[in-house]
Amino acid sequence: MPSSSTSYGHQWKYHVFLRFKGKDTRKRFIDHLYTALKQKGISTFKDDENLERGKLISTELLRAIEESMFAIIILSKKYASSTWCLDELVKIMECRKKMGLIVLPIFYDVDPFDVRKQTRTLAQTFVKHEKCFKESIKKVQMWRVALREVVNLSGWFLNDSVSTASASCWRSEKNDTTRTPESGEFFRHKSEFIEDIVQAILHKLSYAFPRDTKGLVGIDAQVEELMLLLAIGSNDVRIIGVWGMGGIGKTTLARFVYWMIFNDFQGGSFITNIREESEEHGLLPSQQKLICEILRERSMNIRDVDDKVLMIKNRLCHKRIILVLDDLNQFDQLQKLAGEPNWFGAGSKVIITTRDKHLLIRHKVCGIYEVKGLKDDDALHLF
Repeated sequence: MPSSSTSYGHQWKYHVFLRFKGKDTRKRFIDHLYTALKQKGISTFKDDENLERGKLISTELLRAIEESMFAIIILSKKYASSTWCLDELVKIMECRKKMGLIVLPIFYDVDPFDVRKQTRTLAQTFVKHEKCFKESIKKVQMWRVALREVVNLSGWFLNDSVSTASASCWRSEKNDTTRTPESGEFFRHKSEFIEDIVQAILHKLSYAFPRDTKGLVGIDAQVEELMLLLAIGSNDVRIIGVWGMGGIGKTTLARFVYWMIFNDFQGGSFITNIREESEEHGLLPSQQKLICEILRERSMNIRDVDDKVLMIKNRLCHKRIILVLDDLNQFDQLQKLAGEPNWFGAGSKVIITTRDKHLLIRHKVCGIYEVKGLKDDDALHLF
């Protein structure tokens, strides 16, 4: 597959780097997942070699990790027994920090809580590692840290020890000791579970390559100012407004920022033309799109707009999300889609585009960015 590149110049060879430990997962799960990814055109690196204990990671594998956009890690019962897999995991987590690799863990017949605390079978495994690597105890500590870090990422849990898989989404927060998956996100069959993973990858891929700013005159400075208002990286829930006259570029600016930061969040939704949509069909379609896109659910039973408000509050209050509400013109629209900051999890960001500044002031948003006409130099460039 030809390499693709982001606006940051990094070259990608694979969409997904798929890592697992041997026969305990391959035939029952990996082959099905790999086939499903390939059928959707998702380029996937899957190493089928028998990995020998103690060998160094090959240069080819290291390069494959660096040249992948996503890493799916299947944490099975025997995963940590492989020093090769653990070395790879350290490399994957390094690439996540330095290169923006998106890491998606799948806990396959293992309890995420046990992985975080490294109890039960994992405790015995690490006793063996510490005996074998007495001279390299620092290496063992790096393995332990990498395992703890991966549990802090959202992923999936699959109990495949029975004939019908019991599977669910795993939502994790640091220092969270609960192991109860979110309600409503269970999958009856393994095929549904695999389909959810594939759809999650496809959804993220749609925002993986920010569009080129070439031709978008003057947008770079505006993007920088809007990013400062959003306080990207902070744990604050920030609702900010983008205000200006019709046709001045509010939606384009919000969309570009959304593309840039989408993959830093657990979920996201960009709801366009709310003014026109609500005039024709009411708010229910916009609410439906918001909850379905963020939770990756295909449909749900909703009685009315107020019922949906309760669902947004209850289902999204622990999720770090990015949300754009485009072209609002009524205060009620804002109240029913993003009424309060505590509707969303820590670190969430909400962008509202509107022609009505008083709507933003009334809602007490964290900040308002005014989209102005082009400066003289930019206007000359456009001309």
